[in-house]
Amino acid sequence: MYPRLYRSKTDRYIAGVCGGIARTYGWDPALVRILALILVLSAGSGLLVYLILWLVIPLEPMGN
Repeated sequence: MYPRLYRSKTDRYIAGVCGGIARTYGWDPALVRILALILVLSAGSGLLVYLILWLVIPLEPMGN
């Protein structure tokens, strides 16, 4: 069974999207943030993707 993707409440700078992705897949949060920054600066649509993920991914429950 796969772990559920949530936005992080503790490992966050803006909305917790990168922290939640890093925690779910066992990656380093700094690397996920760098990748997100590269996508935002290079493609331009990275910001739109981040905003959509912010709206779609639920915030982690209180017990986690």
